[in-house]
Amino acid sequence: MARNDSAASVPARAHVLQMDNRERMRLSGVSDVSGFDENTILLSTDMGELSVRGEALHIDKIDLDAGVLELRGRIDELSYEERTAHSSLFTRLFG
Repeated sequence: MARNDSAASVPARAHVLQMDNRERMRLSGVSDVSGFDENTILLSTDMGELSVRGEALHIDKIDLDAGVLELRGRIDELSYEERTAHSSLFTRLFG
């Protein structure tokens, strides 16, 4: 039976970041929220892992099916990390 690779061939959604006065931000291309509190929001995007840091951060809207997230608060820092292939703990420790 042939393997269906249609999900692998689907292009990534556009990743757009719009910020207004460091107080409101709208993102597209968001696939997951891995953690959040009032100082940090950790997101998985189509362009890598994104960390948003600030104060009084609040998620106003989230629609992971559409890949859209809106937040407000005082935004102090945006930081991307490239995605890495997941490996076992043994491989990471002993290479």
